[in-house]
Amino acid sequence: MAEISAALVKDLREKTGAGMMECKKALTEMGGDFEKAIDYLRKKGMADAAKRSGRATAEGLVESYIHPGGKIGVMVEVNCETDFVARNEKFQEFVRNIAMHVAAAAPLYVRREDVPAEMVAKEKTIVAEQVKEEHKAKPKPDNVVEKIVEGKMGKFFQGICLMEQAFVKEPDLSIDAYLKSVISSIKENITIRRFTRFQLGENIPGEKPAPTPAA
Repeated sequence: MAEISAALVKDLREKTGAGMMECKKALTEMGGDFEKAIDYLRKKGMADAAKRSGRATAEGLVESYIHPGGKIGVMVEVNCETDFVARNEKFQEFVRNIAMHVAAAAPLYVRREDVPAEMVAKEKTIVAEQVKEEHKAKPKPDNVVEKIVEGKMGKFFQGICLMEQAFVKEPDLSIDAYLKSVISSIKENITIRRFTRFQLGENIPGEKPAPTPAA
């Protein structure tokens, strides 16, 4: 078996956020294959997150972020299980990153379950009509139309739901996957509870209406 270099372990840690020992174990298990080690750690992170998902999260942090120039500001609340973890540098870095992501990506809600049912129904109706219009010359069966609509609705949720967005600092990682990797590393359940995003000039008469703050 090829020797696992410290540099490779370091690169994997920076890529996934997992601990040094976890990264070394992943590379060893995967025979030094970097990409397979990433998949290994992400699957492990999802499993760890699932095991911890039912644990209460009553501690945590409220973090604020003001984007350079002072025109966009964000406040987020991220919860964890213990005050000890709330003081953990990795947890605090995660909370800061979420605040910066919200400033950059402007989600409207934390997760798709938070999106009002009437908004979802309206969007689905519009999308279905668009799909039918696009294939007007050669109509598709209803079940095919339904699958196309589901795909487009997935992109709709990715655009407005924080957990489904691509992490701005690492676009190949969703916020949900990023969260699970941190849960796996810290060994505590973590929940992104809510955020509010402010943008200079929003809600001023004559200006474009502001997005509804997520809760």
